[in-house]
Amino acid sequence: TGSGQQSVTGVEASDDANSYWRIRGKSDGSCQRGTPVKCGQAIRLTHVNTGKNLHTHHFASPLSNNQEVSAFGDDGEGDDLDIWMVQCSGTHWERDDAVRFKHVGTDVFLSITGEQYGHPIRGQREVHGMPTANHHNYWKAMEGVFIKPSMDPAKHDEL
Repeated sequence: TGSGQQSVTGVEASDDANSYWRIRGKSDGSCQRGTPVKCGQAIRLTHVNTGKNLHTHHFASPLSNNQEVSAFGDDGEGDDLDIWMVQCSGTHWERDDAVRFKHVGTDVFLSITGEQYGHPIRGQREVHGMPTANHHNYWKAMEGVFIKPSMDPAKHDEL
């Protein structure tokens, strides 16, 4: 059942190399590297290892029967169902903040409640969309590369 797209699952280990996502702007290029992400900003999350975007649509998830969340597209290019709104408490998403991601196209929150898959991905948890904000849909960046914005955009320190 479901869409047949690649599953998105959650694991306990925060240093799992297959759990890294890159934050990108909408496909119109509205997000420059190093610019702080604003609360309320629309973003795309692209899986580092596969280049697929975090995606959802009106299919039931296999374990919880909530809304399926999948990985979709090629090389970071997908469609309008890859866009999520960052919900946080301040002006910008700060490094240690717990945030929510609300899907722009279907109004569900990116969530994980604990349902675990069996064979062949035993122990991995189902990631899905839920219609209400609750304690199951807070997310926190645990590891990653955080780029500090330059004060002078014309000046670069990297090669």
